[in-house]
Amino acid sequence: MLCGVNMALVRSEFLVQKLFVLALLLSLAGSVSAQSTDPNVPWPVRSNTVTARIAARDLGDARLTDHYYAFTGTPGDLLITIQSNNLNGDVDVFTAGTLRPLFKLTLYAEISTPVTKGVYLRKREDLILRVEARSPNDDEGIYRVTFGGSFQPIEGGPDIAEAETPSTSAGETSVGGRKTKRVSSVGARIEEPAPPVTEVAATPTPEPTPEPTPEAKPVETPAPVEEKTAPVRNTRTRRPGVRRPTTPRTRDTVASETPQPKPPPVEPEPEPEVGPRLVIETNDGTLINRSMSTVKRVTVENGQVVVTGKDGRIQRVLLINVVRMSISP
Repeated sequence: MLCGVNMALVRSEFLVQKLFVLALLLSLAGSVSAQSTDPNVPWPVRSNTVTARIAARDLGDARLTDHYYAFTGTPGDLLITIQSNNLNGDVDVFTAGTLRPLFKLTLYAEISTPVTKGVYLRKREDLILRVEARSPNDDEGIYRVTFGGSFQPIEGGPDIAEAETPSTSAGETSVGGRKTKRVSSVGARIEEPAPPVTEVAATPTPEPTPEPTPEAKPVETPAPVEEKTAPVRNTRTRRPGVRRPTTPRTRDTVASETPQPKPPPVEPEPEPEVGPRLVIETNDGTLINRSMSTVKRVTVENGQVVVTGKDGRIQRVLLINVVRMSISP
C-alpha cells in the first residue's frame, strides 16, 4: 500500500516538472530577441527583458556560443535574473570601458528555475553582458535575461545591431530580412568605410618557347702561329724617345680622384609615447603597461584579453588571471 502511494507521488512530481519545463519553453519561445556575437559591437538592450536561443553544435565540437549585450546601470542595486533551459555555461557582466568584471553566474542544463543576482553600482556605468553557453545534446538551448533595480535601457538611435552570423557586406547586415547598421556599446551609429575598389588584371598568356634544334658545327682548325723575329737594334743608330707633354695634377683633380666616404644613414627617431596608457595586472605579478598610441585594438575573445599593437604584435592574457585593467592618462 505504501509502495503504491510513493510511486503515485513520484509520478505526480515528474509530471509537474515536465509541465513546468513546457511552460518555460512556451513563454520563452513567444518572442526571441536579436543578439550579437561580436564583443566590439554588442546588441543594445532596449527593454528590461532579453530572450535568445543557442543552437546545438555538431558532434565533437566543444566550442561555446557567445552573445553580447550593452546596457547602462545607474547608481544603486542592479538586479539581473537568468532563466535558462538545456544550457551549460556562464553569464558575466563587465564594464564597457575597462572590461572590469562585476559578477559571474553559472548555468546548468538540469536547472531551469530562475536565478537572481545583484551588484551595487556607485556611479553610472556603461555595461556589457555576455552569455557564454552551449547545449549538452542535439536540442537547442534557450535563455531569458530580466533586468531590474538600477537598470537603464539604451535610448536614442535606430533600433539596429549585428545578427548572430556576421555579415559579409562592408556596411550592412541582415536581421529578419531587413538591412541594419552597426552601433557602439552605447547605441551610437558606427560609420563603415567605403569598400575598396579592386581591379582584376588580365593574366597574360605565356607564349611557347621554341626548343633549340641541335646543329652540326664545323670543326674549327686553329690558325698557325707565325713566329715573329725581333729586329736587330743598332745601339749606335738608336733614336732618342720623344717625351709627351703631361698635364699637371691640380688639387681639384686629386680630390676628384680620391673616393669620398658615403654619409652614414640616418635612422628615424621613434615616435614618443603620448596620451593615455593601458595597464593590465595579473595575479602572477605580470604587468602590461603600454601607451594607447601603440595599441590598435583591445578585445575579449574566448575568456582572454587580446591586446593588438599597431606593429602587429599580439598579447593574450587569461581573463580569470586579470586583477586590474585600466586605461588612464
